[in-house]
Amino acid sequence: MEEGKYCYKYPHPAVTTDCVVFGFDGKRLNILLIERGGEPFKGCWAFPGGFMNIDETAEQGAMRELCEETGLKLEYLKQFGTFTAVNRDPRERVITIAFYALARKSDVQGGDDAAKAQWFPLEEVPPLAFDHDYILRKATEQLKKDIHFEPIGFGLLDEQFTMPELQRLYESILGVHFDRRNFYKKMLQTGILEEAETTDESDSDYYGEHQEMRRMSIDALFGGASQASEQACCEEPRRRKGTKFSFNKERYERLKEDKSFRLEF
Repeated sequence: MEEGKYCYKYPHPAVTTDCVVFGFDGKRLNILLIERGGEPFKGCWAFPGGFMNIDETAEQGAMRELCEETGLKLEYLKQFGTFTAVNRDPRERVITIAFYALARKSDVQGGDDAAKAQWFPLEEVPPLAFDHDYILRKATEQLKKDIHFEPIGFGLLDEQFTMPELQRLYESILGVHFDRRNFYKKMLQTGILEEAETTDESDSDYYGEHQEMRRMSIDALFGGASQASEQACCEEPRRRKGTKFSFNKERYERLKEDKSFRLEF
């Protein structure tokens, strides 16, 4: 007897995708969850996700499910793990491919088989369905590792941001408190920050005494810099509390590809 298009001689597991989406509200790190509208685990909170269609990649399936269940559209997800415990889903043998993403916190709304979509502060996440508590723990661990090697945190901030906002973001991700001046020095040394505007001229310079830090960074990270960049790096502007920054996208992309880069505080 001829086999059908999707009939197989041996059992095949189903494949799902799950999205761990981190958002930042200016003070705390948040996680995007959906309330399940059907069984199993009806009424419980879980990550946006679902079964992958036969004609799509895992990334395509994850983005589709995320949009259908929360209304959130993202251009990039990072795969961080595959979870294969035999009994992780009571319906059948299911393997899930998990992704994490960084997104500016925005309005979301439950859709498809999600009764509700909602942001939760990381420290206030309720018990999760399936093995999603374990997946969240792994996603958080991966984020903490990645932030030392890629300037990924900027995806959680507005286009223009202050140094205190950037510091609060890094502190919320890593769960530590940084010395203000040391943090500013390290971030300026990456060479990817550009001063956007100054809104407060009454406060004293935050880090004017660090005269050597602007002579570093760009040449060290990118193997040479333009005369203009070098001059900007070595100048001692009077930056104040209201100073806002943006990131240089070209240098940002180059820094993400720099395998030797590691940001330590």
